[in-house]
Amino acid sequence: MALKPAPSDHFTFGLWTVGYNGADPFGGPTRAPMDVVHVVEKLTELGAYGLTLHDDDLFAFVSADAERRKQIDRLIEAKDSTGLKVPMITTNLFSPPVFKDGGFTSNDRSVRRFALRKVLRNLDLAAELGAHTLVMWGGREGAEYDSAKDVRLAIARYREAVNILTSYVTDKGYGIRFAIEPKPNEPRGDILLPTIGHAMAFIETLDQPELVGVNPEVGHEQMAGLNFTTGIAQALEAGKLFHIDLNGQRGIKYDQDLVFGHGDLHNAFSLVDLLENGGPDGGRSYEGPRHFDFKPSRTEDEEGVWASVSANMQTYLILKERTQAFRADPEVQKALAAAQVEQIAQPTLAQGETVDDLLADRSAFEEFDTDAYFNSKGFGFVALQQLATEHLMGAR
Repeated sequence: MALKPAPSDHFTFGLWTVGYNGADPFGGPTRAPMDVVHVVEKLTELGAYGLTLHDDDLFAFVSADAERRKQIDRLIEAKDSTGLKVPMITTNLFSPPVFKDGGFTSNDRSVRRFALRKVLRNLDLAAELGAHTLVMWGGREGAEYDSAKDVRLAIARYREAVNILTSYVTDKGYGIRFAIEPKPNEPRGDILLPTIGHAMAFIETLDQPELVGVNPEVGHEQMAGLNFTTGIAQALEAGKLFHIDLNGQRGIKYDQDLVFGHGDLHNAFSLVDLLENGGPDGGRSYEGPRHFDFKPSRTEDEEGVWASVSANMQTYLILKERTQAFRADPEVQKALAAAQVEQIAQPTLAQGETVDDLLADRSAFEEFDTDAYFNSKGFGFVALQQLATEHLMGAR
């Protein structure tokens, strides 16, 4: 039986996702454009919580003020009449030719100034729409040739831009936070801040690091051969998971943007388990939107677009149900104990214990039986993973 999504699930979709016309580097559009009011009405009908957008999704690049205002007012009227939220917006600094060498890090200073003005204007729009997060995907912030970009100075210019933006929202009292979206490559040969770890290290160098976090995407981390759940756990531990992009990816290749779960299903299971159930001791660990940044296949007509929207939400809800059953299973609890998973919560040095105490504890080293770990003292991780697999498959 299909599970029914509801706004309380906080599922959000990008206007650029459902509005994707099917064009790719080898072929033109296969679908007609969608009007924003139609998108708002359909997402509401299907049980979504919110819509997200780039500025240029809503109105054409460098639109006249009158046309820009018309489209903004239409969106506001549609969202107010349906109750759909706009919790996040982002800025297109990658499609127009002016950004062919990036926005914040273009070698051309005049382009960098134009990019900053474009984002500052979009922050005003974010505040008007009630958005609390501005995502920054630096798709063109990079290079194909090592000699073409002084990366040290490019990072400095990136830092300068983010510091200006955080100062702006602080001065305006907007209450908006920023989320950097890492990606290793595509469309640039190499993109700056390519992974969660790179982005988090950069954030600590900013003037107001508390206003900046990350917006990791499943496919982007998996394109780099990384474990998405592990990256999300690190971002959560650091308090830096400000937003998340969910989709599907099948291995290290181009960015596929498949429906969530239509790739590494085991990793999708562990991700939903982490987001919804937290650690072994329970507790939901992420309260933000579950945002689906996918592209409906170019093989689909409009009916297929909405079917893929439902597929994202259905997959997430099914995995949520499966992970709850996994956590409640007595055999799983027993396997977790056998794997000593709960012991990682225990500090290695006891409360009040000093390094001198550790050095004096002969049981910790001199008398410790390392030979006991040869052909014995297994952790049972395979058995635990098999239980997860069986729950994932609905076999338990």
